[in-house]
Amino acid sequence: MTTTASVPGVQTPVPTGLFVGGQWQASSSGATFDVLDPADGSVLAQVADGTSEDVLAAVGAAHAALPGFAATAPRKRSEMLRRAFEILVERGEEFALLMSRENGKALPDARAELTYAAEFFRWFAEEAVRIDGDYRVAPAGGTRTVVTHQPVGVCLLVTPWNFPAAMLTRKLGPAIAAGCTSVVKPAEDTPLTALLLAQVLTEAGVPDGVVNVIPTMNAKDVVATAMDDDRVRKISFTGSTEVGKILLRQAADKVMVSSMELGGNAPFVVCDDADLDAAVDGAMLAKMRNGGEACTAANRFYVQSGVASAFAEKLAARMGAMTVGRGSDDGVTLGPLVNEETVAKVDRIVTDTVGAGARVVTGGTRPEGAGFFYPPTVLVDVPTDAAAMTEETFGPVAPIATFDTDEQVLTLANATPYGLVAYVYTGDLARGLRLAEALETGMVGINRGVVSDPAAPFGGVKQSGLGREGGHEGIGEYLTTKYVSFPL
Repeated sequence: MTTTASVPGVQTPVPTGLFVGGQWQASSSGATFDVLDPADGSVLAQVADGTSEDVLAAVGAAHAALPGFAATAPRKRSEMLRRAFEILVERGEEFALLMSRENGKALPDARAELTYAAEFFRWFAEEAVRIDGDYRVAPAGGTRTVVTHQPVGVCLLVTPWNFPAAMLTRKLGPAIAAGCTSVVKPAEDTPLTALLLAQVLTEAGVPDGVVNVIPTMNAKDVVATAMDDDRVRKISFTGSTEVGKILLRQAADKVMVSSMELGGNAPFVVCDDADLDAAVDGAMLAKMRNGGEACTAANRFYVQSGVASAFAEKLAARMGAMTVGRGSDDGVTLGPLVNEETVAKVDRIVTDTVGAGARVVTGGTRPEGAGFFYPPTVLVDVPTDAAAMTEETFGPVAPIATFDTDEQVLTLANATPYGLVAYVYTGDLARGLRLAEALETGMVGINRGVVSDPAAPFGGVKQSGLGREGGHEGIGEYLTTKYVSFPL
């Protein structure tokens, strides 16, 4: 097979093979799969379809590279990540165009993602040289205790399609900084970004075998094969809660270190003392960033009764004015959803919610024609038990329900098995802090529509996941603690 493809708008050829031990290669089966353009369903590229045999070869390459890379000076690992950051910034437009083509997202969203993705390399370049330890006098006085941190080992990194660059750099940054080696299984809808990123890391000086990439259409068997290998010591997964539960069961058999960033059902609370224009600005970010295809997307809007009509009117005007089209076209602010399955789910949720009594203010009908498009949609008078309030929509739909008291909205907001992020808009900081402390989520944005930050710990509670990515906490997920005792 050809190991590169030409993608419209992307200047350099994009790798399409498996990346194992620093080499591009075909699948052991010789098979490939199609990567589609969500704007029209056409084939962008054909990518090698990795097998269980291929992932074992990748695990072997990562395991062979581990001792040497773990012993590499932290400053050298830091410089590799810093150089990777610089290359990503230099080639930012190329990556943005590629993500827009294979994911469908509008170019402004793709550019923002690339900036965010690159920052994980810069942040963890700085964290690589700050891995700390401890030296203690034992209470009895006769011995000394040394506490140090070492890389976990070979890591399996499974990433989603919605942020094909950022979800990978968020895992690879700390893995490389800690001295771990990795096998990456990117989403089958968006493997090209991960493959191009592997090429960047090679250019940045990351040694052969440290990062290996296995795209595949048979994720279940390939991931299970890797997890069954005793050489793999950690899995980091971003995706649905349903799949995360399966992987946790598999990880339990090997007592494998696990990080899970899973589903969300984020409430967006607007109090009657909020600045409504600011709240709408924040809602556009929290809801429409990445077209709503984000685990952090505002999924349920709870607006205090006195301002609900005004908020809905303002939000519908903003969402209805968005330009829908091919994500890579100039002026487009909302591209297609990633695939047919996703747009069908959004359409079903809206239909069910309207059937339950909600009213459409704007959007609400899937357009005819090619591509996986769905219009920006605002629903009002939404029952709190309707599909749009209980399921993670993952699309450009804003369902609005009303509340009267803070106690009532907290009950509604916390009535979910998920707990990733929540948003609160209020003019009273003390009220905002009280709500933030009572909300059962791992993150809260007060008068902010975006909380994601490479320098802050990202993650949820309840069925939204385990562990944290980013911040000082992020590198700890790739380190194990060792205690050494000696007499003195």
